[in-house]
Amino acid sequence: MTFTIYSKDHCPFCQKIKVLFELEELKFVEYKLDRDFTKSEFYDEFGEDTTFPQVVMNDTRLGGCSDTIKYLQEKNICCTV
Repeated sequence: MTFTIYSKDHCPFCQKIKVLFELEELKFVEYKLDRDFTKSEFYDEFGEDTTFPQVVMNDTRLGGCSDTIKYLQEKNICCTV
């Protein structure tokens, strides 16, 4: 499994999902707003109303923080938060 986290600085939900991945020892690549992509590129990829973070597993979009945690729990990839 390959996880990609699209994040931005000073985002508590971005921090929460990264800490979860680290605690669960799930390997991920992080791309940051204004370092790796622009806001326009982010909205082109995920849609205008999308919030940070956005998590992708392989080629499957898991969504934001809550949707990602829900998916990981349902698939028994990680423990309860």
